[in-house]
Amino acid sequence: MRRKFRLTKSADYKRVRRYGKSFAHPLIVLIALNNHLDRTQIAVSSGRSLGNAVERNRAKRRIRACLQSIMSRIKPGWNIIIIARKPIVQANFQQLNNAIIDVLNKADLLLDNNGN
Repeated sequence: MRRKFRLTKSADYKRVRRYGKSFAHPLIVLIALNNHLDRTQIAVSSGRSLGNAVERNRAKRRIRACLQSIMSRIKPGWNIIIIARKPIVQANFQQLNNAIIDVLNKADLLLDNNGN
């Protein structure tokens, strides 16, 4: 994922965690907050309960890889945090991709075929 699409500032991250709306799935949690910009910024996180550093970083890389393929379908103007949950370690790539699409649909953050 390119840097301009990443949520990098600590204050922005804290604002999304505090005021954003949360959407859960057994593999991930998505928190979204409108940023009133022309682009969407995404942060990916994984807690220590997920495992050691290798497992946490692998989970984050897999989430970013899934996001790369659907980034053009995500509505602009949102700050999004995606948090990995423990079952993600056993999930395959297709299950993870379906989980991300599912929570984005729940949050109404995916564009339909007409671009709306």
